Amino acid sequence: MAYEAQRDGRTGKSPSSGDPSPPLWRQRDFAVFWAAQTLSFLGDSFALIALPLLVLEATGSLARMGLLTAVGGAAAVVAAVFAGVVVDRVDRRRLLIGCDLVRMVLYGVIPVVWLFGPRVWLLYAVLPVCEAVGMLFAVGYVTVVRSLVGTAQLTEANGRLNATAAAAGVLGPVCAGVVAAWTGPATAIGVDAASFGVSALCTLFVRFRTRAAEAPERTNLWRDLRTGAAFLRRHPVLRSLTALLFVFSFLTLGLNDLVIYHLKHDLGHDDGTVGTVMAVGALGTITGALLVARVRRWFGFGAVWTGSVAMCGLAFAGIGWAQGVPAVAILCALFLAGGGMAGTCSMSLRQEVTPEPLLGRVTSAFWTLHYAAAPLGAATLTWAAEHQGTAPVGLAAGACCVLIACAALLTPIRRA
Repeated sequence: MAYEAQRDGRTGKSPSSGDPSPPLWRQRDFAVFWAAQTLSFLGDSFALIALPLLVLEATGSLARMGLLTAVGGAAAVVAAVFAGVVVDRVDRRRLLIGCDLVRMVLYGVIPVVWLFGPRVWLLYAVLPVCEAVGMLFAVGYVTVVRSLVGTAQLTEANGRLNATAAAAGVLGPVCAGVVAAWTGPATAIGVDAASFGVSALCTLFVRFRTRAAEAPERTNLWRDLRTGAAFLRRHPVLRSLTALLFVFSFLTLGLNDLVIYHLKHDLGHDDGTVGTVMAVGALGTITGALLVARVRRWFGFGAVWTGSVAMCGLAFAGIGWAQGVPAVAILCALFLAGGGMAGTCSMSLRQEVTPEPLLGRVTSAFWTLHYAAAPLGAATLTWAAEHQGTAPVGLAAGACCVLIACAALLTPIRRA
């Protein structure tokens, strides 16, 4: 981010200046931020399987799992509409810390209440708020990465953040599965709550470069909301990405619920197996995140993004048909590897081409538009899988993802 460097009263050089930047591992503020987010992702990986398991344990219904995912997703979409305006107007460091603390408190309520018995309604009350706050955090998170590293290091920095997030995703689901099997899924939610507290504490020690002379102009809310969407509409690659990801998100948001249901209901395995499969799947994200910067330099944005989405579709198509745990795990790894590479490329490109004062609003508009139909997609996917079976639904959704990759070849993405 083209911020003027201002670190606790000491002036330094902008990370986007002409001087070569030191390696990422030697940049203190990025390293602390990196550690904080890894801890947060570790907790999130607990909740990723613990929340669906709580619903499945209490109701036995895949459709109810999908409904919870849809409710949370809808709250995130609504929050995304306003998140960019907020992020571009407030102190981003305080925003990130506040979001972590709110989620720590709300997720911490769940295991306490569960001591007195299952209360599924509580999940439908807490998750939407946490997802809305999480969306606010996510938009702020994207904007601050560019304030920590130079533009030339963005893809590498995003790749490293995603790689360690995935590494946390390897350990987290295994531990969450073990904890859920021994003491119940509610305890795993408590671990997630604690991780947000640690993340907030770490973020206190990160010195973000503040915008001394580039504070955004105070305009009316409606104009601010339109600004991000207008930028996306004018940029041919971002416009195409937004349209294609609208469909891709509709098809794939419910994948996690489908995998958990397939393992527990169709194949008859326990919570520990679910955690192990999710952990193996996260290895794919690690691989993709570590390779994405180099692969993008070799082949370019268009080829990497298109190929990654196609790989996601092929893997998704096979998950419901896989009858063995190793096969499900490998296909999950392939899907997450493709999703990680495509997502990192998309995020980096958006950071590279968006002017700093607009980055929050553009990110917010991008996520709002491409996730707009995802909650409905999650509810539809899981309802269909419960009534028609996971295999045909997974095959249909995967085939559509491959068609999205083919459609990208006819857009400016191919030449990006």
